[in-house]
Amino acid sequence: MRLPSRDRLHGSPLTDAGLALLNPALALHPALVALDLGDCMLGDEAINLICGLLPPDGAKSGLKELTLSANPGITPKGWSRLAIAVAHSSQVRVLNLDYNPLGDHVAGMLAVAVASSRTLEVLDLEGTGLTNQSAQTLLDMVENYPTALRSLVLAENSISPELQQQICDLLSEGEEEEELAGGAGDAQQPDRGRGPAAQPSWVCPGEPSSQMVLMTSGLGDSLLAETEM
Repeated sequence: MRLPSRDRLHGSPLTDAGLALLNPALALHPALVALDLGDCMLGDEAINLICGLLPPDGAKSGLKELTLSANPGITPKGWSRLAIAVAHSSQVRVLNLDYNPLGDHVAGMLAVAVASSRTLEVLDLEGTGLTNQSAQTLLDMVENYPTALRSLVLAENSISPELQQQICDLLSEGEEEEELAGGAGDAQQPDRGRGPAAQPSWVCPGEPSSQMVLMTSGLGDSLLAETEM
């Protein structure tokens, strides 16, 4: 079965029943790494199927990028199950949950998932009904637990610019420490040429945009059936 591209699924009225029909093909795809189901009228039953594409550590290959933007039919019970799957996945790197009514309770569960994950680098929570309460939880997580997280999108939430700036600064410090550690390693090896410099992940409050803006540097341009060579 030939899988459709992202453009044909994002925004389509797929519903849980439609995803159930697609699920066998998705589960058997030998190299599926990105799945965009944004604005597809999904609910908790769909989350149960999606969690099967996020196998626990080393079980089998699974998704590296998952987009579930604008699916308000998913309840906190569904999000909690997704958070558990993300926490135990050994591969997911990008999670886009923007424009869902998550609220502070679900954000707290996601913070635990991020703290547990060894691979999650990008989390998009734009327009998800968060307040300073969940921002403080996320700040404590970033400050006190080593994570792989490099980009956290919090635009269009009721979060103070000061808290956003603090989170931004901590993530930036983590990136700088990684770069310094990598530079020390490079100094011990012969120069074999370097690729182009990586694009910055953040535009912090106080710069031309007053909110944190994620520049995905190509991570967000995947297709549903993106495969690894």
